[in-house]
Amino acid sequence: MNKINVNQRTIGVTFNVSGTAEILVWAPLADSVFISIRDQALLPLAKQELGYWKLDTDRLKPGMTYRFIINNEPVPDVASLFQPDSVHGPSQAFNVNDFNWTDGSWQNIALQDYLMYELHTGTFTPESTFEGIEQKLDYLIDLGITAIELMPVAQFPGDRNWGYDGVYPFAVQNSYGGPFGLQQLVNACHRKGLAVVLDVVYNHVGPEGNYLNKYGPYFTDKYKTPWGNAVNFDDAGCNQVRRYFIENALMWFRDFHVDALRMDAVHAIKDLSPKHILREIKEHVDELMQQTGKIHYLIVECDLNDTRFINPLDQQGYGMDTQWIDEFHHALRVTAGGKKEGYYSDFNPVSSLAEAYVNGYVYHGQYSVHREKYFGTTTENNPGRQFVVFSQNHDQVGNRMLGERSSQLFSFEMQKLLAGAVMVSPFLPMLFMGEEYSEPHPFLYFISHTDPELVIAVRKGRKAEFAAFHSEGEAPNPDAMKTFQQSKLQWDILDEEPQKTMLQYYKALIALRKKYPALKIPDRKKLKIAYDESAKTITLHRWQDTQSIVCFMNFSAEQQPIIIPNDIQQWQKLFDSADRKWKGTASSPELISTGMSLTVQPESIIIYTQYYV
Repeated sequence: MNKINVNQRTIGVTFNVSGTAEILVWAPLADSVFISIRDQALLPLAKQELGYWKLDTDRLKPGMTYRFIINNEPVPDVASLFQPDSVHGPSQAFNVNDFNWTDGSWQNIALQDYLMYELHTGTFTPESTFEGIEQKLDYLIDLGITAIELMPVAQFPGDRNWGYDGVYPFAVQNSYGGPFGLQQLVNACHRKGLAVVLDVVYNHVGPEGNYLNKYGPYFTDKYKTPWGNAVNFDDAGCNQVRRYFIENALMWFRDFHVDALRMDAVHAIKDLSPKHILREIKEHVDELMQQTGKIHYLIVECDLNDTRFINPLDQQGYGMDTQWIDEFHHALRVTAGGKKEGYYSDFNPVSSLAEAYVNGYVYHGQYSVHREKYFGTTTENNPGRQFVVFSQNHDQVGNRMLGERSSQLFSFEMQKLLAGAVMVSPFLPMLFMGEEYSEPHPFLYFISHTDPELVIAVRKGRKAEFAAFHSEGEAPNPDAMKTFQQSKLQWDILDEEPQKTMLQYYKALIALRKKYPALKIPDRKKLKIAYDESAKTITLHRWQDTQSIVCFMNFSAEQQPIIIPNDIQQWQKLFDSADRKWKGTASSPELISTGMSLTVQPESIIIYTQYYV
């Protein structure tokens, strides 16, 4: 019972090749466990070792609804794959093997070629469904995206939520299209050559519809998190909790053909076990890959600046393949003129961004005034593909009181420079949906809880969080339909200006990165940087084999002269954000040479490559 079979899910309701339902429930404190099928048939489960209860039956078929009766109390299945009536309703049996996959020849793309696009299923399209996303895949391919990243799809209360309030880690949100809809979307992505990243939450479970405590000690009061008691990864009963989440990770890869998982805020996972849960997940994913021959990646969000998370298993790391780098974002925003408040206070314009380009982490052992301690570890041995960078994401936009995107905070020219700063980095770039055409709609925090008291608590919490910002107005009501509708992308404005020009700009910029190996290959070692804090300029030089690229960035509001470095005698222009075709003010010279002074337009980026006669 302890050994996890990577080839098939074992917990909850599964179906074997003959169609028999194999039911396995962990309820260590229960005196009795029954399954109620369609609120009619009532069948007992037999007690097993380690608190498991088991039943094999032909009476439960895919599509039938069911509940478990634990100590005479009816509850949904916490390992359910489908909750057709949301979080409080019965579970519905679903056979993952019924889907007719056509992606047998699909091979995950190399991690260094990931160019990600984070999206929220509910607000990406008018339909708010997986099917709606499928209709936009050609648009994303034309943009140059190689991987879509779905914000969490685990079942949450109602039909409007960011996804981080999910309470059924195995169930796919009913309003999005359920498990079948997700399988269909992944299959369509692979058919068109797109990889799929799925955001999962293993650090907490939402409040409404959370029935885990009815089953067993899924949480521990040993540690506190921003969301209450921590998930029990190292207290009494933790082995079966660990199994629950390991099986979850394996399920997305094996049964839904997802290519990568992005694990939310792993710094909030509390685990002092001899083997950290992330390391154990990695070991099982490695075993799965060995069995199937398929490649899968593990991506983490982590603000600890600790390379232990991304170092290989044989170096006593947790083996995660790559991580989000919020510090690159913070340094970039401050350099672009963003306010130095809160955690942004730790970052200086220009110099912090230069530090991020070189080291990934801005803080890799220095003293952090905001944290009041020396912070971070060296990244000397970690390649560029282990860092994901962006100029905005769901958190950095949505956690602002009014949910303003960069389009509302920065000039058109600065938006172009922000995009360029990300694309020329030696890391993996990620876009947040809509930034590629300067979407003016905000991305606000929204919910659709059905518990009135919880709704009131969330409203009060948001108001309290932004109490110091009353001059900017009131925090939008999270449970109002208007808040959700305001957060949707506006596909009908793509032919308007400035959206049309910005979209073409992003396409050209992405195509440039993908064409030139000096930009495309995330090689941190082949990089030089120079900067001028007073002028707010950065010169970034990257090379690969015989090709060399130099990028001049001016974050100031005035023209700035930059002396051409003496690495190569002559340079030819590849890209200029100030070009008139991008609604810029003036074009830079087509050819430049060592020693001459180049005038870089305000809030712009120019990219040159070596010129051979």
